[in-house]
Amino acid sequence: MDERLRRWRMVLGGGEADGTGFVPQGSDVRMDEALDAVYDLRPERAGGLGASAPRVARWLGDIRSYFPSTVVQVMQQDAIERLDLTSLLLEPEMLEAVEPDVHLVGTLLALNNVMPDRARESARAVVRKVVSELEREMAQRVRSAVDGALNRSARTNRPRRAADIDWDRTIRVNLRHYLPDRRTVVPSRLVGYARRRRGVQREVVLCVDQSGSMASSVVHAGVFGAVLASMGSLKTSLVVFDTAVADLTEHLHDPVEVLFGTQLGGGTDINRAVAYAEGLISRPADSIFVLVSDLFEGGARQEMLRRIAAMTRAGVQVIVLLALSDDGAPFYDHDNAAALAAMGVPAFACTPDAFPALMAAAIERRDLAGWAERAPS
Repeated sequence: MDERLRRWRMVLGGGEADGTGFVPQGSDVRMDEALDAVYDLRPERAGGLGASAPRVARWLGDIRSYFPSTVVQVMQQDAIERLDLTSLLLEPEMLEAVEPDVHLVGTLLALNNVMPDRARESARAVVRKVVSELEREMAQRVRSAVDGALNRSARTNRPRRAADIDWDRTIRVNLRHYLPDRRTVVPSRLVGYARRRRGVQREVVLCVDQSGSMASSVVHAGVFGAVLASMGSLKTSLVVFDTAVADLTEHLHDPVEVLFGTQLGGGTDINRAVAYAEGLISRPADSIFVLVSDLFEGGARQEMLRRIAAMTRAGVQVIVLLALSDDGAPFYDHDNAAALAAMGVPAFACTPDAFPALMAAAIERRDLAGWAERAPS
């Protein structure tokens, strides 16, 4: 019972009205103070961290002592937003004390142009740590999914070995030859996997909106772009845009360079970005165009829709991701999303965990409407 009262006291934050009657002792006092600094909004309590980098650094040390890293990341983000600590992130001492995560990387990228030189190396170290962790988590899954999809997409009606036969598809195409008395199917036609040809099999163009609201998506897209670019079976291009377009393909060998090549914030001209991406596609029938954007178009809306429609008619597999992040339901332009859906291009959010399977589905040219139905609205 005491443990339950203790937990409720820490959640409610104390005061006469909390009803627990529990008084924090020992380390609970420091934990309570760490929570109060961000979440206690009562004017009679002296919450907050002020504008002191040493005090913030001590607070960061406290929360890392008392809470798991996933909770620490949430508290850091809340502190940055609630207490306006953005300017303190330009201090090297702060960057060395902070717990790195995707949201912090997004904040640092947004501050890139105003960051003093003495903080820049610390910021790059933070970004590299997060990027390396994301690569470790996702690289093998992406490569396995893409390689598997490319193998499955190479079909033949004359498989050389029994192991090359796709029995599921073979049975389906031969169901008309079912013999009821023998309860079996006579396969007059075999469907199997062909030997995949060497060289580039697909062209992939990632076109990423770098407006401020897309920060987490930019980070994940940069990492995925680097992983895809490392595969010889794909020709991968990465384009980021606001009202201008930047081609970061030459930096894909180093995702940290890619991310520091972005300029988070500013307006949005999707039409200009799509026009540039069109010029990168040389084999439409073997190309996948992934537009990552909340679809708030500041440029020529009708021209943007016309270009995407022309891409699909030419055979390009077009995917529109309203977000590529774990941040929950995205905020996006519903009218543009509906217009794209009407032309057969569903727009939906995608978590980083689901991205490898999505790329596999695109390579195999499976219907992506189901992804849109499962996406958060």
